[in-house]
Amino acid sequence: MADVRLTGVTKRFGTTEVLKGIDLEIADGEFVVFVGPSGCGKSTLLRTIAGLEEASGGEIAIGGRTVNDLSPSDRGIAMVFQSYALYPHMSVYENMAFGLKLAKADKAEIDRRVRAAAETLNITDYLERKPKALSGGQRQRVAIGRAIVREPEVFLFDEPLSNLDAALRVRMRYEFAGLHERLETTMIYVTHDQVEAMTLADRIVVLNSGIIEQVGAPMELYERPRNLFVAEFIGSPKMNLIPAEIVTATAKAATVKTALGDTLKVSVDASAAKAGDAVTVGIRPEHLTSGGKAGDIKAEVTFAETLGHATFAYAAYGDTALTLQLPGDVRPKTGEALTLAVPAGQAHLFDASGTAFDRL
Repeated sequence: MADVRLTGVTKRFGTTEVLKGIDLEIADGEFVVFVGPSGCGKSTLLRTIAGLEEASGGEIAIGGRTVNDLSPSDRGIAMVFQSYALYPHMSVYENMAFGLKLAKADKAEIDRRVRAAAETLNITDYLERKPKALSGGQRQRVAIGRAIVREPEVFLFDEPLSNLDAALRVRMRYEFAGLHERLETTMIYVTHDQVEAMTLADRIVVLNSGIIEQVGAPMELYERPRNLFVAEFIGSPKMNLIPAEIVTATAKAATVKTALGDTLKVSVDASAAKAGDAVTVGIRPEHLTSGGKAGDIKAEVTFAETLGHATFAYAAYGDTALTLQLPGDVRPKTGEALTLAVPAGQAHLFDASGTAFDRL
């Protein structure tokens, strides 16, 4: 096992800078997930750590050892990709053993590692099968097993579940969490799936256009996003955002007025703001509740989705589209007017630059 330290890491393709001075420390045994929109640099960052891409600048250290000039095979890492990349003519055992055979490992040691990895992944019964006889989830376990037998210091996963169906992804998330608990090895995982990030990560790294927007535990990012980008990106459905301006601002609360003239209170430290400042009020769909009192906001339902356990209602508040998460037995009709409560303690506030005010 090993920690991973990135200091000022950059990556350019021609004149395009894809990674812009990444500073990040990943603790020994930690499970860290990289998330962000397409093109944000998350896979490039993973590949740069692996040595599959050469860093244009900065330092990459694994286990206290600078690895910038080392080949991937010498960095103490193992990587699992979206594609299983299994040899179709080889059995599961042969696929898992192949890398060790190339490294001229002892035959008994190869057998020990392959069988230990197979037991960890519950694929011992499939060792003599060919990949075509396996399901997608079983093939992915073989690909992971091929990485485990190398006994790396750090595992790198590049969207390993993206080719699986929804039900299998749920099962594999559970297996990944159990695998990390058993191996206690540092894992870095790239995904576009927020559910994977929120359920697997010790910490999430949110990337945007080659920079880190925020690093933190899943609920820290959900409850205290540093800026508008993180607030919108973390959470599904995403946070509702209502343009407003400051009426009064203190260290204990801000009173704001929306474009439609409604007055809302937000429990934040707004001591740095002043009357007239443009701001944005943020409220999660599950915190925007119907049945509010006079003084809250009124919106008109445009569409509702009933999913059994919950109903998602979409409503128009002037030019602002809102999403509400309601109990499954609540089914508002299109065109219905709703009075919505915006609880001061659940709301977020962002200044004109998109930076969050500290919540109380």
